[in-house]
Amino acid sequence: MNIHMVTGAFGYSGRYIAARLLKRGVAVRTLTNSVDRQNPFGGKVQAEPFHFEHHGKMVAALAGTEVLYNTYWVRFNHDDFTYRAAVENTLKLFAAAREAGVGRVVHISITNPSEESELEYFRGKARLERLLSESGLSYSILRPAVLFGKEDILVNNIAWVLRRLPVFGVFGDGEYRLQPIFVDDLAELAVREGAARGNRVIDAIGPETFTFRALVRTIGESIGKRRPIISVSPGFGYFAASLMGKIVGDVFLTREEVSGLMQNLLCTDSEPAGETKLSEWVRSHADELGVRYASELARRRNRTEAYENL
Repeated sequence: MNIHMVTGAFGYSGRYIAARLLKRGVAVRTLTNSVDRQNPFGGKVQAEPFHFEHHGKMVAALAGTEVLYNTYWVRFNHDDFTYRAAVENTLKLFAAAREAGVGRVVHISITNPSEESELEYFRGKARLERLLSESGLSYSILRPAVLFGKEDILVNNIAWVLRRLPVFGVFGDGEYRLQPIFVDDLAELAVREGAARGNRVIDAIGPETFTFRALVRTIGESIGKRRPIISVSPGFGYFAASLMGKIVGDVFLTREEVSGLMQNLLCTDSEPAGETKLSEWVRSHADELGVRYASELARRRNRTEAYENL
């Protein structure tokens, strides 16, 4: 076995993992829902549909795979995709990987998952972790909090709002914490874990811990758009986010994301797994950050253009 299979290599985190693997000179393929999306790797990465409804085809696609890097997930429930379907599809992927004899799975999860959580996002992630651990596959589970990088949505769209509105509202006191990790640091960790042995779970967090209020302030100062940061009730804040979403034709923020933030689920007490500081990265990308809105729905509906163009 010598193939490294990356789910979503034409997307966000999968793209960085694939790039890291190619630098190591290994054969890389991708399973994707966007086989017609612009291929940033040319002929170096072959694309295959997921085949979620055709177990035999998925097994065949995974044949000869040494390591499977799984980034597949959805950010929120929608008419076109749901957490429930994402969990079921991922379990189909794990089953096919086991039958195909995949040597190791590197699975991207989330900080603080729990099957007892009231939040379906964290509950679904926890279920997948448990079932992967029970599958008999060799695995490494990586738990990032928030990713940042060129194709990022959260950090970019905070900057987008700061560039356009005279004030910025945070939910409650804004003192809940998060620990963003640079997407390429996550990719480096994933590739390193692909070559490792033994089952493990790693909190993939960055070197800086921010309160949400401090994160907004840091971004605003870096792009030259210091705005008053005001506290708003979660209900009003979600209403404002929903209105913003209607204006841009996207889901700007969800109730689950607000709850996850306010419950401090995006931070841990673990040692940092990444080295790149968000504060420094934002300063070095200040001229481009938030100039354009980054749309989750546009990326899911347009399956041909590269993420950075949407």
